[in-house]
Amino acid sequence: MEILNRLCEIDTNAKIADNVEVGSFTVIAGDVEIGEGTWIGPHVTIMDGARIGKNCKIHPGAVISGIPQDLKFKGEYSTVEIGDNTSIRECVTINRGTVDRNKTVVGSNTLIMAYVHLGHDCFIGNSCIISNAVQMAGHVEMDDFAIIGGSCAVQQFVHIGAHTYIGGGSLVRKNVPPYVKAAREPLSYAGVNSTGLQRRGYSQEDINKISDIYRILFVKGYNVSAAIDVIQKSIPDSIYKTEILDFISNSPTGIIREFRPVER
Repeated sequence: MEILNRLCEIDTNAKIADNVEVGSFTVIAGDVEIGEGTWIGPHVTIMDGARIGKNCKIHPGAVISGIPQDLKFKGEYSTVEIGDNTSIRECVTINRGTVDRNKTVVGSNTLIMAYVHLGHDCFIGNSCIISNAVQMAGHVEMDDFAIIGGSCAVQQFVHIGAHTYIGGGSLVRKNVPPYVKAAREPLSYAGVNSTGLQRRGYSQEDINKISDIYRILFVKGYNVSAAIDVIQKSIPDSIYKTEILDFISNSPTGIIREFRPVER
């Protein structure tokens, strides 16, 4: 471990790899593990329960593994787990878990931009992007390769599917199925995330399969149960059909819907 300035407070019980860099005025508690090659900037606070992977970058003002902002929290042991190659920008706050899941998790290769808050028991996948000033309540799930635009607010227990894109400034109150774009107010289906899928190597044939499913679910005017029945009968089986229908069946509080203009 290389301390770039002596004005740090690092507990001797912390498990920190030899080639970790720690900046000025940073505080690291005892029940902390930090992997090789990670850079910790100045004025960072890393509290008990933090488990940080290899080659991460944590920028000034971040607070990792603070106690949950939850009145039900009774001091139970819990953690924050952060994967490898993840970047956490300025003034991000990530709270550790509660008795519900006992941990908050951020995957590998994920970018969390400045002033983001991740509440207790959130599970963030790999290769996600959470843009500036997103405020995420507790128990939120965000699957791999999802992107959420700046200044969004995400309600507790919401599930954001893989490869989704949510437009900036959105209020996310319902689950967002995989592979879609979501925008407007209330948050609504805005098409398949074709650009993101193309960038990740999905073929046009696969994108068309996904589009066929969502055309029935969101464009044809069916309610959800009727749309599922039509999809089951008319769409050939595929991994995408199974994934999307499983996501919907595991969304008891509902999913976003098609945009319906308010009549004046």
